[in-house]
Amino acid sequence: MKLRLFILLFSAQLNAQEVHNMHDSLALEFHQKSMLYSAIIPGAGQVRNSIASDLHNNAIWKVPIIYAGLGATGYLLVQNQQTQLSLKTEYTNRKEGGLLDPQWSSYDDPAILQLYRQYLDWRDLSILGMTAIYLFQIAEAGAEAHFVNFDTGSDLSFTVDPMITTTRLLGVKIQLSFR
Repeated sequence: MKLRLFILLFSAQLNAQEVHNMHDSLALEFHQKSMLYSAIIPGAGQVRNSIASDLHNNAIWKVPIIYAGLGATGYLLVQNQQTQLSLKTEYTNRKEGGLLDPQWSSYDDPAILQLYRQYLDWRDLSILGMTAIYLFQIAEAGAEAHFVNFDTGSDLSFTVDPMITTTRLLGVKIQLSFR
């Protein structure tokens, strides 16, 4: 009986958990939401940043650049993949005595292998380029989101003027004004 009571109390202690407020742990800040939107749909974070504030410069102009970069690298990826597959088929057909492609007839076997490796490298670079553009647009959406509520009005001024110090040395006077 004492053993059962001990096991019951001990297991209850092991199963006890602290109650966490799930709302606090899932709340995202503005820049994090912009980055999440861009991760789900490229350019969505830039659009969100543009419509978030009337004072902020529009970032919608970046969306066509993002899609042009992704489209260009995607096109190169597909072209390089198709060409390397064609070269692989050509080399296999040459070794097994199959039907040869007239496109590659002027190349010998070592040249076909060299071209195959070259197109494999270009395909890999296309993947790397597409990944870089994708990750860059996510980071850019987050950086841009930090400036959505940044005051760039005319109440701020920054001047740099030449000056002569009391010891008759030439210097520079930097003045920052908040009006």
